[in-house]
Amino acid sequence: MPIIRQELLIHAPIEVCFDLARSIDIHAESTSHTKERALAGRTQGLIERGETVTWEAYHLGIKQQLTAQITEMEKPHYFVDEMVRGAFKRFRHTHEFVTVEQGTLMIDTFDYTSPFGGLGKLVDHLFLAKYMTQFLEKRNNYVKMIAEETAESARSSR
Repeated sequence: MPIIRQELLIHAPIEVCFDLARSIDIHAESTSHTKERALAGRTQGLIERGETVTWEAYHLGIKQQLTAQITEMEKPHYFVDEMVRGAFKRFRHTHEFVTVEQGTLMIDTFDYTSPFGGLGKLVDHLFLAKYMTQFLEKRNNYVKMIAEETAESARSSR
């Protein structure tokens, strides 16, 4: 079961980063290359604890649906989404936010298990872990870009 952990310094306040990371709209924008769209549950705005979202997207050339639920949340420090239904055997995705001198440190931990036992482990090793790392990195960099633009705009309007 691979664990992907990424840390990203964002020059923006923690509240901005937290809300952008749980925004359905920002998620859809950041994953537009997979044609990701929210179909059911919370389909726009800020997802809250206990809510679900069902995403449809093309991953590795295959149209897939995945439903995730926000199982834990402590604003503005962290939230966790976990797969309810989808292609993985399971996943737990933890989003943490820590205020630092330069802004916010966003820590993203994606802990998952592929289906199909030994075959799934081989797929992880051959390409899935790399694919998921790049997917999360692209999404996180988009959140960083929007957060820093938002913070700069707020500073300029003062």
